[in-house]
Amino acid sequence: MAPAVTAGSGDPRTARTRGRLRAALLAACEEQPLDRVSVSEVVRRAGVGRATFYLHYADLRALAVDACAEVVRLAVEALHAWGDAPARPDAPPAELAGLLGAVRDRAEVYRSLLGPGGGGPLGELLHEELRSRSLAELRRRRPAGTGAEVTAAAVAGLFCGVLADWVHARIDATPAQLAARVWRMLIAVHAAAASHGQGTPAAGGASPLR
Repeated sequence: MAPAVTAGSGDPRTARTRGRLRAALLAACEEQPLDRVSVSEVVRRAGVGRATFYLHYADLRALAVDACAEVVRLAVEALHAWGDAPARPDAPPAELAGLLGAVRDRAEVYRSLLGPGGGGPLGELLHEELRSRSLAELRRRRPAGTGAEVTAAAVAGLFCGVLADWVHARIDATPAQLAARVWRMLIAVHAAAASHGQGTPAAGGASPLR
């Protein structure tokens, strides 16, 4: 669920209030899972009233989705950081390892927002944004290709699932190690798609996440 739309949403005071609510939720999620966090706790931490909370968000899940927006944006950009440069299986974008390092530093928060297997508000938003970006890039670069929807879904599902299991300590790897493994797998997904009529394998051309 998206944040509630309110009048004057471009007002700096509105932005500040929402920022305080997002920060309060993330702080609460460092101490306990999202499903144990209450609106009362969030508004207490943020220093606002319950009425103010509901002026901006329909419920805690809507706030959680809003709080996840920045890390989702960073993840999408990290996985598309190569632009039109040749992609090398042994050289993942530095932005990808950097993102994973930031996630590791706040693992308690992301463990609360990202369920095992890729569910939860963060997983759902990340999957949708990655799928949308990948699909748009595939269609832009290979307009005559087929199966773009399958490839985009595979990219999103692979990354979300691996990230979730790593955050939940089901995968033992440093951020750099995980970035390298994920990058090779994503290149393999695009190479397999190319072999079925979607164009030239990514290892010999543009970034594999296109």
